[in-house]
Amino acid sequence: MLGKILDKSSCAKCRVCCGFVEDDKWEIPLIFTELRSAVEQKLGVKLIPRGNEFVFDMKFDGDKLVYCPAVSENGCTLGELKPFDCMIWPFRVNQLGERRVITVSPVCEAVIDLPLSRITEFVNTDGFAERLFEESRKHPDMVKPYIDGYPIIKAENVN
Repeated sequence: MLGKILDKSSCAKCRVCCGFVEDDKWEIPLIFTELRSAVEQKLGVKLIPRGNEFVFDMKFDGDKLVYCPAVSENGCTLGELKPFDCMIWPFRVNQLGERRVITVSPVCEAVIDLPLSRITEFVNTDGFAERLFEESRKHPDMVKPYIDGYPIIKAENVN
């Protein structure tokens, strides 16, 4: 999904978005209900509920880094079952007041180092923004609170 601005091999090498500490557990990617059983079967894990969706049951120990059970040295092992949150990383849909906005995480150096004009062009072409907003309407639990300092790339129109 992000192939026009992000190389798969650089993602597989970095994997910063696949590791979490206890303070980051709110960012564990959601597995949409319709993919739950297939993901559990493929990885041999049990998912736990979060809102109306599911997440990996990851055990934390403070600041000790814990990796997603789907990550390998070559990237994600889930293929077509990859969580939507992961497919769109480092972009996310955030709630900012009454509006939903698409932001980009400054943690992803490969994208945040791109010119803002290139990032904005990517989000606004080929239906990317519309798909993010549509998925956030179907799966509202994927919408995270806005974090100060995250660049806002697009805001959803409010009718």
